[in-house]
Amino acid sequence: MRLLITGAFLGAVICAGAPAFAADVNHGKQLFTACAACHTEKADALGPSLKGIVGRKSASLEDFRYSNAMKRANLTWTEDNLKEYLSDPQAKVKGNRMPFSGFSNANDVADVIAYLQTLK
Repeated sequence: MRLLITGAFLGAVICAGAPAFAADVNHGKQLFTACAACHTEKADALGPSLKGIVGRKSASLEDFRYSNAMKRANLTWTEDNLKEYLSDPQAKVKGNRMPFSGFSNANDVADVIAYLQTLK
């Protein structure tokens, strides 16, 4: 019985001290290759540049023609908003023009956001 209690206590201590999930920037960079077909740093790209996206207002780049839906969204691209948008772009901003259905894996979303945070 004592061994069982000690094992349970140790397990609880180990779990409490370990991070629940650490985003993988390198994996996010690999996943971003699917986005890179449209999102480059050039003004004539199909999608807006994502450089500096984290913390930026939606539809705020002067050199890109955004959809009316994105203009009306009035979002700030926080981690939470990016998480929702990258999981299901049409649900977060109905009528946006991005032809991407979203990442279905929450870890993939976190990894892509971690990578986006490096684009400054």
